[in-house]
Amino acid sequence: MSAKTVIIETKSKAAICPEASPWRMAIHRFNRNRLALAGLVILILMVIICVLGPMISPYHLDDYKLSDKNLSPNAQYWLGTDKFGRDILLRTMLAGRISLTVGLVATFISVAIGATLGALAGFYRKSVDTIIMRIADIFMALPTLPLLIILGAVLSDLKVDPSNRIYFLMLIIGALSWTSLSRLVRGQILSLREQEFMQATEALGLRDRSKIFRHLLPNTIPIIIVTATLGVAGSIITESALSYLGIGVVPPTPSWGNMISAANNLIDFRKRPWIWIPPGMCILITVVAINLIGDGLRDALDPKMKK
Repeated sequence: MSAKTVIIETKSKAAICPEASPWRMAIHRFNRNRLALAGLVILILMVIICVLGPMISPYHLDDYKLSDKNLSPNAQYWLGTDKFGRDILLRTMLAGRISLTVGLVATFISVAIGATLGALAGFYRKSVDTIIMRIADIFMALPTLPLLIILGAVLSDLKVDPSNRIYFLMLIIGALSWTSLSRLVRGQILSLREQEFMQATEALGLRDRSKIFRHLLPNTIPIIIVTATLGVAGSIITESALSYLGIGVVPPTPSWGNMISAANNLIDFRKRPWIWIPPGMCILITVVAINLIGDGLRDALDPKMKK
């Protein structure tokens, strides 16, 4: 077969085979990122263990057995017991449900607020931009952790039911962490609105809502995803810190933070590491896995990335 024939056949195959879609190309790039895949596998395993593990555990959240208190890991209690004789493994898995839920929901609230306000500020500019960005400046000037501590103390004074406290915590964390994303989205929108495809939307007479949510915001997905993944990790750490201080998720509802705070004396810290190491390792592994996924998604979805 001659070289000319090979070239002709190659061109014909290229013409017949449809071009891969952007999402398929993004999935392919993500699958080539081993660190991101490792993070995804770890996160999926963590979610499966936290969701299904308590269902097959022989113990219950309300089981108190003082005769088995402060036992080190053994065949009966794989991760040992706490000062009330409760199974650490069960509580770690139940705490994972709480911490992961807080991280995901708080981040969703933050992304919804930040992306919307950033898009409005970048699209309309002038007075709308000024008002939104000054509000963002005020939120950024507030000391986040002291403010969260104050709000947590208010919830305690109001005697909010511990089972309902988690919902207020998610709302508070999400409502206080939208500012950085709004600034990033605003900057992207200011650049995108000068592109040729936006001139086409002007010629077609599309509504502002369609321009913002169907043409501008989809082009900011990479930066939103990266910020969101970092936001999930940050929300988990924030919830853990508040619970550690006793003003987040409060006992008997377990979270990784208040489980670590159970080792509140030198004896527990040095002599009973099984009380605080499992939840601490879960926080570390989950946050690292989420950050790896975020970096992989950023590289896969960025339209400027080359093969």
